[in-house]
Amino acid sequence: MSEGKPSGYRTAPFDSRFPNQNQTRYCNQNYIDYHRCKKIKGEDYAPCEYFKNLYLSLCPMSWVSKWDDQMEAGTFPVKI
Repeated sequence: MSEGKPSGYRTAPFDSRFPNQNQTRYCNQNYIDYHRCKKIKGEDYAPCEYFKNLYLSLCPMSWVSKWDDQMEAGTFPVKI
């Protein structure tokens, strides 16, 4: 196993909705899906973690931090 990767590390699988090399939209959609899943199913619903793992593997942490701040402030530009 290579240095720096956590145990059980996996990258996001192919999604035909996002066929291009630029994965920005895929990253953003998984962030939104995670928060929608939590809102609908509740904090303890384990399948929501799938979306969290995807956005954490695709998105730069600076984006995630910015989006988290926007979610807390109520200024996130997408209805969750």
